[in-house]
Amino acid sequence: MTVDVDTLHSDDDLHAAGALFRAAMVGLPPLPAHRDHLSEPGRTLGARIDGQLVGTAEAYTSWLVVPGGARIPHAAVTHVGVLPTHTRRGVLTALLCRQLDDIAERGEVVATLRASEGSIYERFGYGVASSFASLDLRRGRARLRDTVPASGPVRFVEPADAWKLFPQIYATAAISWTGAIDRPEYWWKLKERTAVEPVYTVTHGPVGAEDGFARYHPVDTANWFRSRERTIVVDDFVATTPQAYLGLVRHLLTVDLVDKVTFAFAPVDAPLRHLFTDERAVEVAAVYDETWLRLIDVHAALARRTYRDGPPVVVEVDDAIRTDNTGRYRISADGVTRVDDTADISVDVATLGAVYLGGSTWRQLAFAGRAVEHRAGAADAADELFATPTLPFSGTFF
Repeated sequence: MTVDVDTLHSDDDLHAAGALFRAAMVGLPPLPAHRDHLSEPGRTLGARIDGQLVGTAEAYTSWLVVPGGARIPHAAVTHVGVLPTHTRRGVLTALLCRQLDDIAERGEVVATLRASEGSIYERFGYGVASSFASLDLRRGRARLRDTVPASGPVRFVEPADAWKLFPQIYATAAISWTGAIDRPEYWWKLKERTAVEPVYTVTHGPVGAEDGFARYHPVDTANWFRSRERTIVVDDFVATTPQAYLGLVRHLLTVDLVDKVTFAFAPVDAPLRHLFTDERAVEVAAVYDETWLRLIDVHAALARRTYRDGPPVVVEVDDAIRTDNTGRYRISADGVTRVDDTADISVDVATLGAVYLGGSTWRQLAFAGRAVEHRAGAADAADELFATPTLPFSGTFF
């Protein structure tokens, strides 16, 4: 049995790949009727056995913000699936290894994805690099502290207009938090066509100089006026300034007939609870893994982020798939150099992905045996270099 992987181009093949992905995922809504502009041309792969399309994987061209604020070339991997009738035949391995080669040929130094299962992607070099929290804000207990600074104006935007305005704000505003990624037009169009109705959309800031936006929808509208816990869910919340963050939160607090505001995707270290006189107004409903990160070019990726002052550490990296990455790297605040020196600590490439953005610590991974110290104190020294002021967060699902 041979698995043949090629790039899909025709509308029929792309539509078939979309249907295949939904069959693999089982619980997704139906494929949107529109076929245009939902996939980036040339970035959808198909796997065939005896001519039958049995697997697919896709990616978007994007950027990723790394510690220090640099935006590095990045592939957003998505829509990975294999028909249930053809699993465990090497289809996924063929797809993802071919995709890693394609990503490298494009000069993208990292790839990220959102995993449907937690046991699949580590063997392909992906590590959990960031997490997100689902937060519940109880309006009845939410009184802002007098110390909370003022914010700017918030205005409603018609949803049809928001799908044009929000991409402009996201593209031009200062998106600089670690873990943020680009949102290409294909992402926006797919979100528009799969958005929950009814939807409400607001922006923060003067017209033409907006620095934030939010999109939210009510839950259980059929029983809205009888419900004892009327809830709105914030599906997208982008604030590029502190003023935008505060202004959008203030707006959500003023929405009458609402008992609970659920932030579906928030940073694990979000400052929200600190805004209120009763911090218990904010409850952490759950924490989930978010960004699974794969270093495609280890040297280039390590060199593009910044490090704190501290003694240099020599990290030995093992990459079983992209073997050119295997080697030793001397990391310091001054930069990264490939060396032949004795290693202070060793990891596989997936573990390096887990610490790359600052979402996990070297000490945590050494405790689990995923990072092996060859010099006493090497994990602490590496943490000193890799430390970040905030936890990484993307806020973009694809």
